Amino acid sequence: MLYYLFNYIDKNFNLPGAGLFQYISFRAGVAAVLSLLITITFGNKLISFLRRKQVGEDIRDLGLEGQMQKKGTPTMGGLIIIAAILIPTLLMAKLDNVYVILLIATTVWLGTIGFLDDYIKVFKKNKEGLAGRFKIVGQVTIGLIVGLTLYFNEHVVIREVSPSSVASIEILKEDVQQKLSYQDVKSTKTTVPFFKNNEFDYSQILPWLNKNYTWIIYTLVVILIITAVSNGANITDGIDGLAAGTSAIIGLTLAIFAYLSGRVDFSSYLNIMYIPNLSELVIFCTAFVGACLGFLWYNAYPAQVFMGDTGSLSLGGIIAVLALAVRKELMIPLLCGIFLIENISVIIQISYFKYTKKKYGEGRRIFLMSPLHHHYQKKNIPEAKIVTRFWIVGILLAIVSLATLKVR
Repeated sequence: MLYYLFNYIDKNFNLPGAGLFQYISFRAGVAAVLSLLITITFGNKLISFLRRKQVGEDIRDLGLEGQMQKKGTPTMGGLIIIAAILIPTLLMAKLDNVYVILLIATTVWLGTIGFLDDYIKVFKKNKEGLAGRFKIVGQVTIGLIVGLTLYFNEHVVIREVSPSSVASIEILKEDVQQKLSYQDVKSTKTTVPFFKNNEFDYSQILPWLNKNYTWIIYTLVVILIITAVSNGANITDGIDGLAAGTSAIIGLTLAIFAYLSGRVDFSSYLNIMYIPNLSELVIFCTAFVGACLGFLWYNAYPAQVFMGDTGSLSLGGIIAVLALAVRKELMIPLLCGIFLIENISVIIQISYFKYTKKKYGEGRRIFLMSPLHHHYQKKNIPEAKIVTRFWIVGILLAIVSLATLKVR
């Protein structure tokens, strides 16, 4: 909103400083600061409100040290994360940008599903929360919307610049694309990390299938990714600060990818896909990172508030859609390695338990407890140390992910 306001002021009144809002870097910085201020300023008020309403977490006794001390800690803190993402985005971003619209829709949709789950758990005293089938339906629905939009929307394209014009560009000039000859192409290409010719088209999955039906394959992949990543973030949200800190690291990495892929000069230099209008997502990303970091002010050990499914489902869904928008979804197992290992630890534990129970009549375990962070808790490693080490691993994975820009 402020972008349009100051753009109008700059054109009609030539007010000094109004032109700053034309720069993505400036608006992204303001969005980050705003989201931090919103979470830190209003987070305490939300916690007080949740306490008055007795919106506390009902902790199951799993035999973990310090676990029962968290009983009654306010939950549904994801509401402040969502607000801190949406308000700066609505103020600073171009609201006619298809990628921004998709991310706003994803945030609201999955946040609503998570809120319903938390509401049923807290107010209806139903520990199971929202039935699993309804969660899946919600995730599949937003996946369907995102997949069809990314495939059919006319503004979702790859811009191929002619080699002769690339040689004449001036690095770091944001309006450089106006000087180049280019062609916009509808494509389902994505990036395959570490390979020299690192572009893969979904139409190649089933080469015998008519290309008119590629949208079916692509949409199914989108649904799978959104469901998997949102559930991965939900499982990771098991100890103080783990999901929020990990999400901030991933969000910052995706912001860098979005900025580079949305700039014709950098994308040409790095030999990566140039995606028009994508750099506007940097504003959403910085608001996302600011919201996660601001939430850590109250969620770091010992947590004063939990994000609940309201926060974790929306964080995971946002990360998935961001990765799809920047065409780095095949990098999710690397970039979101923390989410992946947490998910896999649960799958391995359950599968092995069922297998050994069927074979030996007694279920056995590989981990002391799953997800993986509980395994380390069972080994009496302090919770804060577990979270810090997971963050360090997340940072290493982010660095390796960024290295794929040149390492092929």
